[in-house]
Amino acid sequence: MTELTLALEGSTYAGSVAVIRGTEVIADVTLEGIDGNVPAAGRGERMLPAVAECLKRSGVNGRDVARIICGAGPGRFTSLRVAGAVAKGLATGYAIDLYAVSSLLLIVAAADPSLGEGEYLAVLDAMRGDCFCARVGIAADGVISERGSAVVRSSREIQELATAEPELRLVGPGQRIAGAPHARGVSKLLPQIIAAGPVNLPSWEPDYGRLPEAQVKREAAERPVR
Repeated sequence: MTELTLALEGSTYAGSVAVIRGTEVIADVTLEGIDGNVPAAGRGERMLPAVAECLKRSGVNGRDVARIICGAGPGRFTSLRVAGAVAKGLATGYAIDLYAVSSLLLIVAAADPSLGEGEYLAVLDAMRGDCFCARVGIAADGVISERGSAVVRSSREIQELATAEPELRLVGPGQRIAGAPHARGVSKLLPQIIAAGPVNLPSWEPDYGRLPEAQVKREAAERPVR
């Protein structure tokens, strides 16, 4: 029987889950789609029910899953933390390996319709006028790969880069090519994710990209006035 992969993605409030047989997505769920427009504050609580719903739609049992792959960020602190905790808990419970993949890479991999050969800049809101971004390439054979680490850039810098490099196509929420990270994108990245090896389960944490907004505000409030 072809191996099953359970994928989770939580870098945005619209988290997602997918069950993949081989490299075929057999079921996927977006958190918003479970019971309507779930408020942002409540979406973290929906990740585990989304996993259960996705497994139900795919007609498989969690014990049949060979591996779990989780979007590693960067992105929203709370959503990433919840997805990461659920992924680690399930991997521990099922005694299987946990793998991680860049959430920015999932923006390109999950694009619908699929993107063609070329250079892309995957962009995701980082708040405070900034964005997380990473260069992503799609080769002639369809292989999708990051071409540089994720960085934080201002929205102005990203637009300037797009003007200076017109061949670089921006993809992400609100960008020239609309897209968002989604667990189903794992299906196009599976060989390279597996080749990179599993994470160290006890110590792994998502890459949040920057300090959470609440911590920034708290530290600013506690800073002495001169």
